[in-house]
Amino acid sequence: MTFTIALSDEKARRLEELAREAGVAPEEFLRASVEDWLAEPREDFARAASYVLQKNNELHRRLA
Repeated sequence: MTFTIALSDEKARRLEELAREAGVAPEEFLRASVEDWLAEPREDFARAASYVLQKNNELHRRLA
């Protein structure tokens, strides 16, 4: 499966820099990073996502 993402110029430059340091293409660097992240999802992300979803539910309830 292929995904397309938009990055700011600053983030794209940083990605290219990190990939160059690792000796791989930016696409390969991203693929490996995503695979690593998916293999071990971080608890802090789950907490943050839960918080955002809770706040969205509160907002929707208030607007209803």
